[in-house]
Amino acid sequence: MSDRLFIKGTLILTLTGLASRLMGFFYRIFLSHTIGAQGVGIYQLTLPVHGIVLAACCMGIQAAISRLCASFTALGKEKESRYALLLGTFFSVALCGLFSFLVYRNADFVASALLKEPRTGILLRILSFSFPLSALHSCINSFYYARKKTGIPAFIQLLEQSSRIGSTYMIYLILISQEKEITPVMAAGGALFSEVVAAAACLLALGLNFSRENYRLLDGLLKHFHSLTREITRIAVPHSVNRLLLTLLSGIEMVLIPQRLLLSGMNQADALSVYGIFTGMALPLILFPATITNSASVMLMPSVAGLQALGHEKRIRHVIRRTCETCFLFGAFCTFFFFLFGKSLGNFLFHSETAGIYIRTLAFICPFLYTNTALESILNGLGRPDACLFHNIAGVCIRIGFVFFSIPLLGIRGYFYGMLLSQLILTLLHFIYLNRMELSE
Repeated sequence: MSDRLFIKGTLILTLTGLASRLMGFFYRIFLSHTIGAQGVGIYQLTLPVHGIVLAACCMGIQAAISRLCASFTALGKEKESRYALLLGTFFSVALCGLFSFLVYRNADFVASALLKEPRTGILLRILSFSFPLSALHSCINSFYYARKKTGIPAFIQLLEQSSRIGSTYMIYLILISQEKEITPVMAAGGALFSEVVAAAACLLALGLNFSRENYRLLDGLLKHFHSLTREITRIAVPHSVNRLLLTLLSGIEMVLIPQRLLLSGMNQADALSVYGIFTGMALPLILFPATITNSASVMLMPSVAGLQALGHEKRIRHVIRRTCETCFLFGAFCTFFFFLFGKSLGNFLFHSETAGIYIRTLAFICPFLYTNTALESILNGLGRPDACLFHNIAGVCIRIGFVFFSIPLLGIRGYFYGMLLSQLILTLLHFIYLNRMELSE
């Protein structure tokens, strides 16, 4: 039954992810044609701030909800599972609300001093309202993933993407009708509206789910408050520290790229355009096939944790081998495909020859990138977020080194070389660590 649920959940998430990413591609094409590559680059600069807030306030608690709810559900403790969801969601939303206030009040400082682009200030103010909403629907999705009920999160993902595209297009039509300038603010407004819709849908689904049961949730929650808070903290803190450090380093990396491109001889407009083509066009296309490995990874972590709890080491070793083989072969096929057709895809999808060149160059990271996603999920399932942290820090530091020293000499191509080397080393570190774990069992 467990294998069937795993396959079914992976299939649902894969189909949903493919549909969502396909919609996202058309959305990015629309953005590239309306706000331009420079506008896309300005909008992309705000995403590390969003990622840092969620890493600090949401991702660790999300992992705690997933692990605790999965454990309680397996033991038949349904009420405790719901208490863990409610308490974890409260903590996450409250923390995100605090950061939302701080970002809103200090948006101009963050835009000028940290992002080095004053035009991102208004975007940060708009996006700051989405932080608590993102936390809310992420925590609720974790509750359903832990129960291997992927239908509701899949539906909400499609609803979120649809509302993002639809609301952005409506804003575009309004601006056109009023003969106003089309700016990246349009994309930020669409992102905020999509979070409102996703959070409302999650609350509706959860309300319908909870209404079927006659639990006295408040009394039970108060009774288990201290024990659950301790458990959530024990799991969430190391995960949050891991994700926060990695997101901070990745954010620094992303912010530095346009600045280092200036040293390669580009002007400000060209640097932002190159950054926009890379982050908003080429990289999303390379990540498109990762929908399959990402979907499997979402299901891998609770599944591996369950196997470990049951003492099925042989089964875990089998999962690791099959994961490595399947993901690497799938990535190799994608490398072959993107290398052959990358230029054509760039011209056809984005009307950009530069995007095609970037896609073809990035093709070589596919086998390592897709494999690393699954291996990291396995390590987290085995309760080793510390290993993931050290390995990922090594990978990010390599990329930052290439940002500093290679981009001024080679342009954006220098960063591509850093990406390839970091993903290769990351794969080796994950594999060696897991192999040593197997030998020690």
